[in-house]
Amino acid sequence: MKRASQNKLPYLALLLCLLIASCEGNFREVQKMSVSEFTPSGDADSINLKYTDSGRITANLISPKMLDYATVEFPYTEFPNGIHLTLFDKNGKQTLIDAKYAISHKTTNIIDLQGDVKISNQNGELLETEQLYYDQKNEWFFTEKKFKFTSLKGVSYGEGIDFSKDFKKVNSQKISGQVQSSE
Repeated sequence: MKRASQNKLPYLALLLCLLIASCEGNFREVQKMSVSEFTPSGDADSINLKYTDSGRITANLISPKMLDYATVEFPYTEFPNGIHLTLFDKNGKQTLIDAKYAISHKTTNIIDLQGDVKISNQNGELLETEQLYYDQKNEWFFTEKKFKFTSLKGVSYGEGIDFSKDFKKVNSQKISGQVQSSE
C-alpha cells in the first residue's frame, strides 16, 4: 500500500504545481483588471447646463454625453460626443461654439475643443479650425492650428490665432486671403 501512495506522490506534486501556476496566471489577470484607466466619478447623458453670474445667464452648454473626473489628481470634465456652447455677453449678444470633442481642465480653467471646431457670432463672423482652446477666466480663445476666418469683409486663412470671445481683439499669424479694406 505504501508503494501505491509513493507512486501517486509525483502526480500530486505535479498537480499542485499546475494549480499554483494557474492561480498565479489568474492572479495576474485580476491585477491587470484592477489597474484600469480613470473611471469617471460622474456620468451624464443629454445635458443642458446654464451658467449664471449675478442672476444673468453667461453660458449655455448642451452635450449628449458628459464624463466628470473630479477625483483624479488633475480633475477634468470630458465631452466625448461633442458640445454646443452659447456664450452671452453683458448686452445679451451670443457667441456660438460647436466641437466634436471637448475637455475642460478644472485647475487651469482651459477648455480644449477638438474636431471640426466652429465659433460664430451675431455679426456674421465665423472661425473654423481643428483645435481651439478657450481660457474661461480671461474669456480668450487661441490655437496654433490652421484656421479659416470668414467675416463680412472676406475670407482669410492662417495658422495660429488668438482672440476675445466677441472677436473685437484678434491677433493672427501666417495669414492669407482676400479681405476688403475699410479705406
